[in-house]
Amino acid sequence: MHITLNTKVLAPFGKIIVTAIAFSFLHIGSANAIALDSRSFEYGTDLKFEGYLSQPAVKSKNKKLPGLLVVHNWMGVTAETKKQSDRLAQLGYLVFAVDIYGKGVRPQNPKEAGELATQYKSNRKMFRDRLNSGLAALSSLPNVDTSKIVALGYCFGGTGVVELARSGADVKAVISFHGGLDGPKTDAGNSWKAKVLAFHGAIDPFVPEKDLLAFEDEMKRNKVDFQLFKFGNTVHSFTEESAGNDPTKGFAYSASSDKRSFEITKNFLAEIL
Repeated sequence: MHITLNTKVLAPFGKIIVTAIAFSFLHIGSANAIALDSRSFEYGTDLKFEGYLSQPAVKSKNKKLPGLLVVHNWMGVTAETKKQSDRLAQLGYLVFAVDIYGKGVRPQNPKEAGELATQYKSNRKMFRDRLNSGLAALSSLPNVDTSKIVALGYCFGGTGVVELARSGADVKAVISFHGGLDGPKTDAGNSWKAKVLAFHGAIDPFVPEKDLLAFEDEMKRNKVDFQLFKFGNTVHSFTEESAGNDPTKGFAYSASSDKRSFEITKNFLAEIL
């Protein structure tokens, strides 16, 4: 494993409407699991979005929780998104998974997912707007501590949270899991406030070395407090069990890298929040 270590402003999106449209009461099956209050959430005005909210079911009176904004992979808000959100909520945080694509817009296969994701990667302003809209929805929840918000993203979402940080969003930090780390060719229009933690598979064929070097240069140039972890013998999508176990495809689940990145994340969140 290679480690590189270096030591609100939200666009106006109008009134945000948040309504619960589904409800579940979860108890994850392990000795240390806690009951979760998890549900789908609709937000937005002219454009409707369907995110996912997960938080501890037992709440202390008048206590606000640190908030985690989760950004989904290229397939949109799926069972994978909900699983990761619940996993984080088990740590005691209020977790809100943003919907970048919009309510009812769910790709049915990798081809459709690639086409959708490319629209946002090619239009970073639109990407930032959707990300900040989700952040505004999270911040509007009455039991979230808006001074303690961190954004986490997976694959497409890993690219997204770094873009959110570039936009100057008022979050404490962003965490990217196997995300594309390429960015704009100039720093124009960027305003960094957040710390950055990024996890990368050292043999991920979808994120070329030149992008990693450019990312590190960007971090140093803007004096961002960042960490970049590279996991050996690890390819793309290493946190997703549904990615299978054949690394020759360029994407595969890695139990060791998943566990290591999650443990680092837990410690980082405890430090930041």
